[in-house]
Amino acid sequence: MYTILIVLTIIVCILLVLIVLIQNPKGGLSSQFMGAGTQLMGVKKTTDLLEKITWGLAIALLVFSVGANALISGSNETTQTSSVVEKAQELPAVDLPKPANLPSTTPGQTPPNQGQPATPPAGGGK
Repeated sequence: MYTILIVLTIIVCILLVLIVLIQNPKGGLSSQFMGAGTQLMGVKKTTDLLEKITWGLAIALLVFSVGANALISGSNETTQTSSVVEKAQELPAVDLPKPANLPSTTPGQTPPNQGQPATPPAGGGK
């Protein structure tokens, strides 16, 4: 059902774009730039039909969008989907082995040989 609503929404959007492009400019801002100031109201008969089609398509687009949103909201409430963080919190804790080359320290304890001067190598350094 959701896929059908999305397909209908796309079709309505394409038709709405085509209907708006077919309409004649009715004056106002577009007539100042296009030089069509003599025809203030446009052709009346076709304008009425195109305007009704435009309003109908706009209302259909709104209805399809709200319907698709309702289907998405309804499906999220019935199925128990959770975020990645919630799923990670549900996993059991795993104790990882401590690497062998690191000295073991507890919080507040300084690691061995920290703050002590390094001992010179045996052999006198020559």
